[in-house]
Amino acid sequence: MLEGSAPDREYFSEQAAVGIVHASPEGEILTCNARFAEIIGYPLEQVPGLTFKENRTPEDGPSVTEAFNRLWSGQADQVSLETRYIRKDGSSTRLKVTASLKMNGDGKASYLLAHVEDLDSQKTAEIAPVVPAKVQVTGNECYRKVFQTCPDAVLIAQLSNGTIVDANPAFLEVMGFAREEVIAKTSLELEMWADAGDCSRLSGLLHQDSGCQDLEVRLKRKNGEVFWGQLSASSTAIEGVSCILIFIRDISAAKAEEEEIRNLAFYDSLTSLPNRRLLWERLRQALIVSIRNRCKHALLFVDLDDFKSLNDAMGHHVGDLILQETARRISGCVREVDTVARLGGDEFVVILEDLSQTPEIAADQAQTVGAKIRAAINQPFVFEGRECSTTSSMGITVFGNESESTNEVLQQADIAMYQAKAAGRNTMRFFTPALQASVNARTAMEDDLRRAIKENQFSLYYQPQVDRGLLIGAEALIRWNHPQRGIVSPCDFVPLAEETGLILPLGKWVLDTACAQIASWANRREGAHLTVAVNISAREFRQPKFVEHVLTTLDRTGANPQNLKIDLTESMLVDKVEDVIAKMTELKSHGVRFSLDDFGAGPASMAYLKRLPLDQMKIDRSFVEEILVDPISGAVAQAIIAFSKAMGLSVIAEGVETEEQRAFLAALGCHSFQGYLFSHPLPWGDF
Repeated sequence: MLEGSAPDREYFSEQAAVGIVHASPEGEILTCNARFAEIIGYPLEQVPGLTFKENRTPEDGPSVTEAFNRLWSGQADQVSLETRYIRKDGSSTRLKVTASLKMNGDGKASYLLAHVEDLDSQKTAEIAPVVPAKVQVTGNECYRKVFQTCPDAVLIAQLSNGTIVDANPAFLEVMGFAREEVIAKTSLELEMWADAGDCSRLSGLLHQDSGCQDLEVRLKRKNGEVFWGQLSASSTAIEGVSCILIFIRDISAAKAEEEEIRNLAFYDSLTSLPNRRLLWERLRQALIVSIRNRCKHALLFVDLDDFKSLNDAMGHHVGDLILQETARRISGCVREVDTVARLGGDEFVVILEDLSQTPEIAADQAQTVGAKIRAAINQPFVFEGRECSTTSSMGITVFGNESESTNEVLQQADIAMYQAKAAGRNTMRFFTPALQASVNARTAMEDDLRRAIKENQFSLYYQPQVDRGLLIGAEALIRWNHPQRGIVSPCDFVPLAEETGLILPLGKWVLDTACAQIASWANRREGAHLTVAVNISAREFRQPKFVEHVLTTLDRTGANPQNLKIDLTESMLVDKVEDVIAKMTELKSHGVRFSLDDFGAGPASMAYLKRLPLDQMKIDRSFVEEILVDPISGAVAQAIIAFSKAMGLSVIAEGVETEEQRAFLAALGCHSFQGYLFSHPLPWGDF
């Protein structure tokens, strides 16, 4: 029977030594062998449909439930327990149940396989060693001599119940038992199977072919040590008793040699990293996965700079130590799912798995890992009291297209590495010119952004917010006054700031500046009532001391908290809702107001939106743009307005550019607006 398929009645041996049961995840018995039916006192045809739960004794219920819960939850691969079972006639018998799960092709549990031993009948059975009938012709002494001196472990067990009737010294030595510990016990009682599936496999083979030859199984000695055994077994009759004759040979040494041969074939002997052959296979698999999952992978080709000169100057022994340490450093920079391989010499290759589906983002991820590897290699090497240093040149290619082959991907990274060498070494280059340009642009932008924060190259623009023709406030919008590029829109640099963490110092500057402006307006009669809306990123809001930071800023600048409105986006509200509510509530108690930005375009749930201490909803500009031509956009806007009124919140529409849009929204009940119809964002002086 194929593992994971539905139970097959022919799988069960009607002469098996133990009861064998297949059960569903709910504990319903699907099918069993005759021995199990005999143990519980039911006709075989009446067993399917019974459940373990209804036939176990009440006092054993909790322990059985706990054991099987550990099995189904994945906390244990196998459980073994003793319990009492109520037979059909009302009597009870003590059973030992050893159970494991069988998986289907998707890796999910399909059904439960259990081996059941009747402990009460074993206690009363009279078990005695028996002598093979065929050996009686030449005498008992001849049989005993062969049995005792056989170099392989030999075991004889009764076929009817699996109890061991004899074991030779070799078996006792291999397994670590004394003879009195095994006689009249079963292999399951001795817990000698490291994998319960091996026991099931042996039972099936004995049923189908009356034996097996050279079956490789994992066995467990008395001390718990697991080893590989080669098992041969056959059914035979001894003095009219059906028995199983089992020969076991310890093949652990052969298995270790086999593993060593495999390592020599697929792993580099100096660094223990995958070699070119295994790299080729891993790369082939990565191509298949990337096409199937539509994700990108990256290949990094790393070559040490001037390693030959270093090797000649310090000696090949030190050179080998440098290569080994380089392998460790590179491996420490990647995840377990990634592959680090050595092609030979001083050439290393890294496969980065499961990167972004977007090539530009995948390239940025690869560059981040590449920079980490280069920094690790650049650290000095110290061996035998001598210090030396080296750098590396790295070529990177992002792959994941159906047309690419392993040869092409490796060649691309190799070419890119030589481009890095030509550029002066100790650097990285991407194979694809477009990706290289994109990465260069992002790197330059990040460098400029860091410099801009230090040099305070930013300013706040203010876009008016009006209600029925009256100015009620403004939204503060950051602009970057780039020395070469001029005014840079936040769309071009805020996402990068969020990815790099620069949004934190940037957000601090925005809040400080906006609060200072609020305090300034408070001194003028026409500006004292104006609110200033400040956008807060998720990364800022999730800072543990965000509330303290806002209150400190208000206190330092002298701004009225009631004139500060914090704009939150729906995506910020998906995780850690209770933390969000707690922070909002604390700030609200000091007078700070909250507006939900881009409402209707995010994933927020009405179920917890009503729990938030909001003051205002914003209708997203994407709905406003289409409101005159798309009935759905109009319906969404109407629903947002109705929801806001029901919650006692004000509502404002952003992105209003035409009088027709304003009139449509006003007819729906929205009278607060923000957009080009009224004004573009303006610097403070123009505002």
